[in-house]
Amino acid sequence: MEKLLNIKYGCIHGTYWMYYGVAGSFASAFLLARGYSNAEIGIILAVGNILAVFLQPLIADLADRSKKLSLIGVTQLSAVLLMVLTLLLFVMKQKSGALWVVYVLIMAWMTTLQPLFNSLAFKLEETGVHINFGACRSVGSLAYAVLCAFLGTLVEAKGVGVLPVSGEIVLLMLLASLWVTKTQFDRMIREKSVSSATPFGGECEQLTSAASEIEEEINLALFVKRNKLFVILNLAVIGVFFSNSILNSFMLQIVEGVGGTSEDMGRIFSVMAFLEIPALFFFDKIKERFPCQLILKFAAICFTLKVLIIYLAESVTMIYVAHLLQTFSFGLFL
Repeated sequence: MEKLLNIKYGCIHGTYWMYYGVAGSFASAFLLARGYSNAEIGIILAVGNILAVFLQPLIADLADRSKKLSLIGVTQLSAVLLMVLTLLLFVMKQKSGALWVVYVLIMAWMTTLQPLFNSLAFKLEETGVHINFGACRSVGSLAYAVLCAFLGTLVEAKGVGVLPVSGEIVLLMLLASLWVTKTQFDRMIREKSVSSATPFGGECEQLTSAASEIEEEINLALFVKRNKLFVILNLAVIGVFFSNSILNSFMLQIVEGVGGTSEDMGRIFSVMAFLEIPALFFFDKIKERFPCQLILKFAAICFTLKVLIIYLAESVTMIYVAHLLQTFSFGLFL
């Protein structure tokens, strides 16, 4: 059961990051082909991510408070919404206000899902099963790597019309992964509650737990007030993600600037994702030997070196060399 739940959770990450590859990493390729300039693409991606900043706490709060919708239920609805938005890309063949809005919403909802899937690890552990987050997240990097390698060649040969098709296929796989995970989670929770229920004692325990939950419930403003250092840390995290997002979103332009193509971009994304896997897969071992604050500082230094090498690069080969630091930058950071 433990292995099975970890495999299913890994499949959720695998399919999510495949969709991120389609809609996020190949966003520039798609939007350039539809007539948008680099500046306009930057605005679309920025507005999508800013919108996600406001959506994330709202969706997370909905998942926490809703009596009808579970965390997995919220992610399922979000995946269905992404399917509808991706479907609209089939009929939008040129630059328009409607396409601008649709792509902003795709970026926002896709980005909003990421922390929900991360927090799902804690929810699944309510079954009593240990979720190896690093190993499960490494499935996401592996799936992303395979898809980007394949997609880069496909886009170069067939054009960007293959991207919405790929997106819909991947989202169907994501919905299937969420459904099988929810089925097992619900069954295990039922079995656990039946086995732990005792006359009177079990009822008292549930009442105590409910009272404790009510007592501990706080709003966002109070949370920020109590956790100032954590907020400062999040500002640093925003800086790292900002740097990483710029590189990923404009990798096509960077690669073309040194004589490369969308096929080269796909291969670079593929290599990049493969190199994240060792740090993710063995993180349970790594954190036993090194404190997390040291790992984050080391990762930030490696991020800086990677950006510097890309800035100085004059060939596609140097872009590859820069991404050799991916294991120690984004891999450790994740």
